[in-house]
Amino acid sequence: MARVIFDLYISASDYQQYYSGAVRMVQVVALDGRTVRFPANVLRGVVRHDGIRGRFAIDTDEQGKFQRIIELSRV
Repeated sequence: MARVIFDLYISASDYQQYYSGAVRMVQVVALDGRTVRFPANVLRGVVRHDGIRGRFAIDTDEQGKFQRIIELSRV
């Protein structure tokens, strides 16, 4: 299993574009410098009333397939 750790801030109003499907992919720069793209729908489990703010980890299987997203800390 591989893990990518990154910081992310998306305001509640900006998240509406992700939720509605207008924006389908999210691109982040991980703490180790890798650029990672993933489907926006994986964020649904970590969105709050003020949007998405914090440090997160995405776990993938050996083939690079998404397994889960974890909120590590809230900013």
